[in-house]
Amino acid sequence: MSSLYTRSKEFPRSRKSTSDSPPATPSPTAKTLRHERLSRLESGGSNPTASDSYGDRTSARARREAREARLASLASLADEDGSRDYKKLYEGALTENQKLKTKLQEAQLELADVKSRLEKVAQQKQEKTPDRSSLLEVEKRERRALERKMSEMEEEMKVLTELKSDNQRLKDENGALIRVISKLSK
Repeated sequence: MSSLYTRSKEFPRSRKSTSDSPPATPSPTAKTLRHERLSRLESGGSNPTASDSYGDRTSARARREAREARLASLASLADEDGSRDYKKLYEGALTENQKLKTKLQEAQLELADVKSRLEKVAQQKQEKTPDRSSLLEVEKRERRALERKMSEMEEEMKVLTELKSDNQRLKDENGALIRVISKLSK
């Protein structure tokens, strides 16, 4: 018996059997973990000094919500029409996976840049001794800003890796569906 897995922002992952049995409800721990993850993502943007990264995060959140809406509409279309073009779906998943890979690489490069700047600031701090008090205060502010940006980028990297794993899972499911359809058509 085959089964389909769906996931959207409003509903946790649930297994839908091809029979008429209702889907299982998520466990309380799954609900709390999901709630904690969402609250972490939403509370991370309240930093007033990192307005640029906040804009990036909101655009990333908007892209993620748009992607989830597309996936939800695709899932509803799959329920309505059994004869879908799975090759197009597979190719779409591949292109989206490539886009995410490039975003991940860009984020890694930016993270490496921030780390190198942080190391430079630390070296300059050790080399410079005149006007120590004023320079020390400026360097502390810069260091805090860089550390905040670094932590935000690490969070974005986590989100990107989650998206990458979701894409891989979808690709695997598409392959399985293609195999099932080819067996049924024989």
